[in-house]
Amino acid sequence: MAPTLPAGITVSVRVPASTANLGPGFDSLGMALGIYDEIEVRSTDSGLNIRMEGEGADEVAWGPQHLVVRAIERGLESAGIWADGLDVLCRNAIPHSRGLGSSASAVVGGLAAGRALAAQFDPSLAVDTDQLVQLASEFEGHPDNAAASVLGGIVVSWTEAGPGPDTDIGAPQRLYRAVRLDGHPTLRPVVLVPEERSSTAQTRGLLPELVPHRDAAFNVSRAALAVVALTQRPDLLLPATADRLHQTQRAPALPLTTAWIQRLRDAGIAAMVSGAGPTVLALTTSAFPEELRLRAAADGLRVIEPGIAEGVQIS
Repeated sequence: MAPTLPAGITVSVRVPASTANLGPGFDSLGMALGIYDEIEVRSTDSGLNIRMEGEGADEVAWGPQHLVVRAIERGLESAGIWADGLDVLCRNAIPHSRGLGSSASAVVGGLAAGRALAAQFDPSLAVDTDQLVQLASEFEGHPDNAAASVLGGIVVSWTEAGPGPDTDIGAPQRLYRAVRLDGHPTLRPVVLVPEERSSTAQTRGLLPELVPHRDAAFNVSRAALAVVALTQRPDLLLPATADRLHQTQRAPALPLTTAWIQRLRDAGIAAMVSGAGPTVLALTTSAFPEELRLRAAADGLRVIEPGIAEGVQIS
């Protein structure tokens, strides 16, 4: 029988937003952004009390199916700990369904909170970042957003075949890996966030199963160049963020996003789809032009300069 948390243990978690792909790095490159969700959790004698403030408070499911709650419970389960009751407060600032990693942030925050509760009960149960990347990526199915929210900075992520089958589903286990890179000190991310939303599942469904060899080779070269541009040579950002694997294919579902990417690139600014969209990510080393800021606002886009963030923080 799993040990049970005593009532009254509390933890607070602050987790950043993220952007994925960074142009050519489909499902592999990511970056943590300085927009934060905050989660406060207290163990109680029984039941579940969940409160939400900010983004998505009136839209997401309340109760045991809430993503943060499920992640907290998974974090506790992975530590072999049970909680009779939880009091959860979520303060959300990350826009939902906009390509800014809101679901990955919820998962990372919940898992970190669950393991932090367990660690207060038994310090030997503290989770390291590699374990947190693995647990969060299992929820997400790919590690780019999750790893960015865990590690902060810029991440390169990948998957490997595990040592044996997953005992729950009988399929081969997948290991999720990531390393952090520190961006060039002049690098300034800017996000243009529309009111419209998109579904990752829907936009991923627009992608073909097979791609031409020349397009694959193009993206391999640009993804490698992106690592150089992001960390050492920001003057190469414009060519380094070109893509042939996913942005053109998603363009029919993202007309405003596509138009703004082209407008910014025509102005010499490295711009791309943030994750599955519809947010536009721009990477620059100078102030975002005021004229473009005003035009974006006229098109209903929020222009945010979040900075590159550190990873999840627990207190």
